[in-house]
Amino acid sequence: MNKLTGFILSSVLVFAAAACSQVSKTSANAPDSTNANVQAPDAETAQKNQADATSDVRRSQANADIRAREQRNNIGGNPLARADSDLASEVRSKLEVNLPASSLAVKSENGIVTISGTVPNQKQLARIESLAKEIKGVKGVSVKATVAPAKPKQ
Repeated sequence: MNKLTGFILSSVLVFAAAACSQVSKTSANAPDSTNANVQAPDAETAQKNQADATSDVRRSQANADIRAREQRNNIGGNPLARADSDLASEVRSKLEVNLPASSLAVKSENGIVTISGTVPNQKQLARIESLAKEIKGVKGVSVKATVAPAKPKQ
């Protein structure tokens, strides 16, 4: 029985470690890592991302997701103690609906959120940190994103 218990525990730990390494993305073409080299999306993809991010349905979904995670956390104890996966997801949702046409990757570690990728203009770049800090439990923000207007499709 001890071998089976050990196997199950090690399997859970491996799965948990893999889950923690995942990055939340604001679009399918966002980088897979907060350390990846980023490139601006083509104009067609940027336009599609913007249309999705600014739709009333998507905005309602993102806000409902943030509220549900906050309520679940409030019931569970300390409203400021958040799982890193929840923080990354909530920040991603917040950025997705407020920074249309962005391609951002979000990762959280011990409440410090790292955001990388591209935004189409300086105004959106300047908003990243303040939007991320609106999420309860975010202790700090590291912005590695760059301005890269969409490229014309070739």
